[in-house]
Amino acid sequence: MNDRKLLINLDTILLQLNPLVIAYSGGVDSSFLIYRASLVKGLKSTAVTIKTSYVPEREISDAAVFCKNYGIEHHIIHIEFPEAIRNNPPDRCYLCKKYLFSRLMEFAGMNGYLFLADGSNADDLTSYRPGLKALAELGVRSPLAEAGLTKETIRKASKDAGLPTWDNPSMACLLTRLPYNVTITEKELKMVEEAESFLFENGFYGTRVRIHGNIARLECMPGFMEKFISGPNREIIIKKMKDIGFRYISLDLEGYRSGSMDPDLT
Repeated sequence: MNDRKLLINLDTILLQLNPLVIAYSGGVDSSFLIYRASLVKGLKSTAVTIKTSYVPEREISDAAVFCKNYGIEHHIIHIEFPEAIRNNPPDRCYLCKKYLFSRLMEFAGMNGYLFLADGSNADDLTSYRPGLKALAELGVRSPLAEAGLTKETIRKASKDAGLPTWDNPSMACLLTRLPYNVTITEKELKMVEEAESFLFENGFYGTRVRIHGNIARLECMPGFMEKFISGPNREIIIKKMKDIGFRYISLDLEGYRSGSMDPDLT
């Protein structure tokens, strides 16, 4: 199926989910989904972003700006840290999705919306995504995945539409930066957020800062390795990381990879 047919298929699915709440993270996929939904005539939809201590403030503000720029109705709801995932259990993603999307369903019901959707794409269905089980149990729909849109297709369609999010690096909550089965503290989350924001602002887009005790393990995107090692900002980065609270700073030679903490489960 060509891209045009995939998008037509997506619009058809969206119109069937009327009225609709879309869980909006500010990432590539959910940004395209809310944008596309805003173009579907006859569809009543709204974007809702969840604010928690493990979602970077930068992502919340970027989501708000995107919605404002495209005239999309947007709500931000604050949710306290779910104690069920305080110790970062192996089934964290499942428990988190179940809790957060239950709250989104409450929002939808209280405001007259019949359906709730997220931005999962077709590629997510073939990768390790334990949170998808929770979404299925709650009846949350994934229009992008249902329409057959892959990440590559979504990026291309976003670029064609002129969306500024089309080439953004993948996003994940800050809990993925810590090992499983350790107690999460707000202090550690703030350390990660500050460190990654600093690296982002200095051109190291998509770099993950993983915490192992007092060690910061940096996973960078392809092409940044040499810049980290011999670039002019090396000493500045080291100082900043230590000022934040890390004692040791290491550069992971494997670079960024999604779910690099997952092997700890074995």
